[in-house]
Amino acid sequence: MERNDAIEIFTSAVTSVHPAQLLPSFFAVKEGSIYIGQQQFPLSSIQHIYVIGAGKAAAAMAEATERILGDYITEGLVTTKYHHTLPCKRIKIIEAAHPVPDENGVEAVRKTMKVLEKAGKDDIVICLISGGASALWCDIPQGITLGEMQATFDALIRSGAAIDEINTVRKHLSQLKGGQLTSHCHGAKVFSLVVSDVPGDLMDVIASGPTVPDPSTYQDAFHILEKYNLLAILPQNILTHIDRGIKGIIAETPKPGDQLFINSYHKIIGNNVMALEAAAKKAKALGYHVHIIDHIITGDATSEAKKLMNFVLEYRGPKPSCILQGGETTVTVTGKGKGGRNQHFVLAALKELKKLPEDIIFNNITVLSGGTDGTDGPTDAAGAVADLKTLSGVDLSIDVYLDNHDAYHFFEKTGGLLMTGPTQTNVMDIMMVILQ
Repeated sequence: MERNDAIEIFTSAVTSVHPAQLLPSFFAVKEGSIYIGQQQFPLSSIQHIYVIGAGKAAAAMAEATERILGDYITEGLVTTKYHHTLPCKRIKIIEAAHPVPDENGVEAVRKTMKVLEKAGKDDIVICLISGGASALWCDIPQGITLGEMQATFDALIRSGAAIDEINTVRKHLSQLKGGQLTSHCHGAKVFSLVVSDVPGDLMDVIASGPTVPDPSTYQDAFHILEKYNLLAILPQNILTHIDRGIKGIIAETPKPGDQLFINSYHKIIGNNVMALEAAAKKAKALGYHVHIIDHIITGDATSEAKKLMNFVLEYRGPKPSCILQGGETTVTVTGKGKGGRNQHFVLAALKELKKLPEDIIFNNITVLSGGTDGTDGPTDAAGAVADLKTLSGVDLSIDVYLDNHDAYHFFEKTGGLLMTGPTQTNVMDIMMVILQ
């Protein structure tokens, strides 16, 4: 019962931030004008409308955009993750690898640039951006190979670095990210509609900020590589490129105040807060008292799971209750198992529950953590859901699975994997505890 409720609450959160729900509020064509956000443009003043974009939600964003703008779209091309494509008529969709880029990601950038070559000052470029674009759009700096880029992306992901740190490095290994895409739009009006997957909805971090100013520098990128002990293991060509940027041999990314962005506009259309609000609404409808932890979670998955369980232990609010929080934890991978941060979070929480003395433990505590994109790390699960009944009749060592970062196989054996398939959106993770 509680597991089913938890999954239903999570599903409501994800549905609320699907592009089909979000985009109709930002696009309209009526009375001879196109409306984008708060701006109105007579159709007679626009020569062409080009649609580009990338991310795990890009196909659904393209489908929703095409449904509204239809034949007013001159040409379009978006890039999404494998198995995330959707049928569109005027907007082409390319699939590529995530989180480590591949040849398709390189080809996607090349074809996107071909579309933008046609843009001019009397045109509109609509850029549909969501989390995942940093990997899906992969351009390779001169003197670096795709293999070297792949090794760098993989090392960054495994290092435990936060998403803003990872994307600072990515921006400085690109001629597209960090605001540089705007320079390829040839004076067209650029409208970026963004589904946020980062804490604080920082535009320069989401998808590595391809259409907004970049406050970070090559020096920042170097310090991040140094902080996570990556200087000794990354390919030399990567380090040489960063060094050339620090010395000014390679131009910096465009900064705040640059005239490049005078015709560039952006709008967050979906984020984690919206998903949490929808989760709370569904939980209340199911009869739960709701408590939302109102700060975004960004720390180590094991530590954050322990904090949440401590909060549950001290919770004195009315029951039955649903405690919600959002964010995106990190995991420093040292084992050889299979899993993702959400599965790891739930397994770490389960370990904390198991520690509690029987005289104070709540028998009915259900923990869920899931990625709103439907993919947790390199697995086909969105996350996991569990309670102490998960351990009934199972002779498995939680510590062994945690140490080997093998939460997937733990929950595969105990029946706790949260399987959604591609959700066509991406607003970080939702964590919840249900107390009966």
